[in-house]
Amino acid sequence: MNQRWRQIALWILPIGVALLLGWQLIGSGGLQALNPNQTTEAPRNAAVGRMGYGRFLDAVEAGRITAVDIYDGGRNAVVETVDPEIDNRVQRLRVDLPGLAPELINTLKEEGISFDIHPPRTAPPALGLLGNLLFPLLLIGSLIFLARRSNGMPGGPGQAMQFGKTKARFAMEAETGVKFDDVAGVAEAKQDLQEVVTFLKQPERFTSVGAQIPKGVLLVGPPGTGKTLLAKAIAGEAGVPFFSLSGSEFVEMFVGVGASRVRDLFKRAKENSPCLIFIDEIDAVGRQRGAGIGGGNDEREQTLNQLLTEMDGFEGNSGIIILAATNRPDVLDSALMRPGRFDRQVSVDAPDIKGRLSILEVHARNKKIDAELSLESIARRTPGFTGADLANLLNEAAILTARRRKDCIGLSEIDDAVDRIIAGMEGQPLTDGRSKRLIAYHEVGHALVGTLVKAHDPVQKVTLIPRGQAQGLTWFSPDEEQMLVSRAQLKARIMGALGGRAAEDVVFGYEEVTTGAGGDIQQVASMARQMVTRFGMSDLGPVALEGGNQEVFLGRDLMTRSDISDAISKQIDEQVRAMVKRCYEQTVELVAEHREAMDQLVERLIEIETMDGDEFRALVSEFTTIPDKERTVPILDN
Repeated sequence: MNQRWRQIALWILPIGVALLLGWQLIGSGGLQALNPNQTTEAPRNAAVGRMGYGRFLDAVEAGRITAVDIYDGGRNAVVETVDPEIDNRVQRLRVDLPGLAPELINTLKEEGISFDIHPPRTAPPALGLLGNLLFPLLLIGSLIFLARRSNGMPGGPGQAMQFGKTKARFAMEAETGVKFDDVAGVAEAKQDLQEVVTFLKQPERFTSVGAQIPKGVLLVGPPGTGKTLLAKAIAGEAGVPFFSLSGSEFVEMFVGVGASRVRDLFKRAKENSPCLIFIDEIDAVGRQRGAGIGGGNDEREQTLNQLLTEMDGFEGNSGIIILAATNRPDVLDSALMRPGRFDRQVSVDAPDIKGRLSILEVHARNKKIDAELSLESIARRTPGFTGADLANLLNEAAILTARRRKDCIGLSEIDDAVDRIIAGMEGQPLTDGRSKRLIAYHEVGHALVGTLVKAHDPVQKVTLIPRGQAQGLTWFSPDEEQMLVSRAQLKARIMGALGGRAAEDVVFGYEEVTTGAGGDIQQVASMARQMVTRFGMSDLGPVALEGGNQEVFLGRDLMTRSDISDAISKQIDEQVRAMVKRCYEQTVELVAEHREAMDQLVERLIEIETMDGDEFRALVSEFTTIPDKERTVPILDN
């Protein structure tokens, strides 16, 4: 309702100003100046015609004018004239005069003509004074109203005086709706952050033994692992004043505004201590100083300097704990990372299988899941998924369930949701033809090599149904968490990636290979180069052959020489080519040796379009012995 009245007022104000301006013009006689032909006082009898000033003077000299009424200060006149041409009838005519000249008055007196001068009508003095005062008062009031209205609107003109104020959201007791029980899969991080809550609630428990409250806690981890969710949980558990903002909210185009906002933030925090300040994406303001050509951004560096001073400066900030989150700790300034500012760095990594299971249990609370569907099986299928990925997985499965008009989420919905998240939306199946057969051989080549190479991950699914940009897909899933990868596993992955190209080469010939292996070849080149330059898995020996300091700032190491010579660079290229060549030759031999099995698998895949890993391995085992991959099933603690 208030907004509606404000809009009405904005329409009324210009109209009121226009009306008042009109009143001013009327009161000052301005309208008469705009329309000189209109008299302020109507004559006794209205004029029926007009007469020129020259003819009027001639009529005066001829004695044909009997009476003259002068109006508007001598600008207009109504005269009575006798016209002998129409039987001396009396006419009343309007005459435009050049002004009330004394010569005209003397002439009228000499000729004995009756004349009367009518003074212009003027507004009362009180109304004139009121009109003169109302216009500026109304204008000033309108400006004040607009300025006050803009103060409540983001980006309005009234914000000009608010540039130096912090934009942090403040809550005396944050009602985030998230507790530590709602956060799963990050047990170690929860333990560290629960101590921060205990510091705030029971400080004497730690101060009695000489412990001090940590000044800052930095949450570090990939996107989607739950850093912001942990901050919400702390806010919901602590029960103390809570400030939350993003690092980008400090930085403005005006130099000094960010530093002023930092000062205002810590001033408010000290007034409400003990309290928590959460800065999300702190790398927006905490990047290294002096980075880039030209010394970096002055505004951002001034903001960072002020933040460093407020966190651990001359005055100190006892009772204030700062939480910050970032997925780019490598770009943060070293002064920001030292003890005394951020005393703790809490790693929030992608969860393992136990963590994924606990995350799925949290997000499955409000969803209907089929009793035969095991969350443990979903956790095994999703290695590398973060908490956000798992939440999105169950949500996509729930959407598919509603679309298919089912009562609960089943295994097929989970499978389709995983495929959609990893590979994209499902497309229309290919029609039978040469292209479909070629894609089938390509995908079976991947799956067959992955099945026959001992160190490769087992096949999970092979499909000819397009998803995203891919016309066909082959999924491999490890049976256990792989923290370390051996040289044999890396070579097996290279051979598996080359399996599609090798199948095309063996079946259709070298001249008929297609561009379908473009993405596979890029992966192969990346893995082979890392084996040579980073992991020391080549004939060049266990030597790191690439710069470990990969700066992300333009011009930071512009003039720094390369870590390796041109001769070593040439040897690296030769080692990568030789490694990929050997793997490709072995892959071609393996595919050619099992050509009969591959043909049968292709016919079956074309028929059913999607084949799971168990059926694929069963068909392969009819033609050859599958090597034992020594799979280990992880044991989950209840």
